[in-house]
Amino acid sequence: MNAFLKSTNLAASRILEGVTVILMVVLTLIVIVAVLARLMGQSFSWYDEVAAIMLAWITYYGSALAALHRRHIGFDTVLLSISPRFRMIAVLAAEALVLLFFGLMAWAGFEVLSVLEGDRLTSLTWVPVQFTQSVIPIGAILFMICQLLSLPDYWSKTARGVSLEHAEIEEEVETELEKNKERL
Repeated sequence: MNAFLKSTNLAASRILEGVTVILMVVLTLIVIVAVLARLMGQSFSWYDEVAAIMLAWITYYGSALAALHRRHIGFDTVLLSISPRFRMIAVLAAEALVLLFFGLMAWAGFEVLSVLEGDRLTSLTWVPVQFTQSVIPIGAILFMICQLLSLPDYWSKTARGVSLEHAEIEEEVETELEKNKERL
């Protein structure tokens, strides 16, 4: 992987990790505050709606992050058992299907946003529903970008017959061996 692509992947990973962690921390704090409020006999009318929206946002941003690192469920063993020529055709077909699906999802997400124009959350009437649902097209576009950013490395490894799972395990073993060398 060339230096520019590697630095772009690293930057995208850090940004998505940061956004996902911030969303998780905010959701955790909201849940804790809501539980404490209920214990004291109070209840926030907005808690359930906001928590559900936050969980959806975490899912979309986390999904893009998983795509960047190729951590979604895959079938390396099946793919690698195919002859190299057909293997690469299968990779192209799978990538095209994924990009098509998320392209349609982004398009549908923008359609949803136009339908929701003017709507507000039930419990927080100052928050537009378009804002909360904007994660649909944004998440789909981020997923496609991350899929494309990770494609060159995936293509290279698959062409060489390297399993992503095995490559990850080998990388972890090498990291641990380096740590152990430093200790000695």
